[in-house]
Amino acid sequence: AQFSLGVMYDNGRGVPENDAEAVKWYKLAAQQGNIYAQFNLGFMYANGLGVPENDAEAVKWYKLAAQQGDKWAQFRLGVMYAEGRGVPENDAEAVKWYKLAAQQGNIYAQFNLGVMYDTGEGVPENDAEAVKWFKLAAQQGDMKAQYNLGVIYAAGEGVPENFVKAYSWVSIARAQGYAPADALKSLLKETMSPEQMAEAQSLSSRCFASDYELCD
Repeated sequence: AQFSLGVMYDNGRGVPENDAEAVKWYKLAAQQGNIYAQFNLGFMYANGLGVPENDAEAVKWYKLAAQQGDKWAQFRLGVMYAEGRGVPENDAEAVKWYKLAAQQGNIYAQFNLGVMYDTGEGVPENDAEAVKWFKLAAQQGDMKAQYNLGVIYAAGEGVPENFVKAYSWVSIARAQGYAPADALKSLLKETMSPEQMAEAQSLSSRCFASDYELCD
């Protein structure tokens, strides 16, 4: 009930919107172990909603929710460690929390984890692992992950070089509005045969039609 009351004040449902009141009720619920109240309270402190912005307090509440398995708290905690907000910057800790969230299907954690493996931040650089996590995020519709897969297939990093798959993923990212994909699309188009272009366009169509299940 305390959590629900916090939500009502948070969203102005049945009462005037009041972030300070929302924080009050979230805190009461969070102190009793309510995982959703803990996450919301962390978010309020991280963004200065109803309370002065306080990254250390945000980390405290995110961590309590993350330790109970909340994937959004795990992701947000990963961000705090990656950016050094409320805690010393620690890429290895960021990877730890991103991975827990990513394994539960959090799309943003999957993408960030792909970046960490791609760049070797917090983990040894591992192109195959980067591909694995980018692909999971791409199959949930993340356009940056889709573009990154295009780059990876074009360069043959962690996967065999494949211009057809590269063009397909880049096209999908661009179709979703990712403008940086234009340059790579043009570059690939100059190097591909008409047969490869036709195959890539067919693959893109199958990918969309299957809701990303038939993209490779």
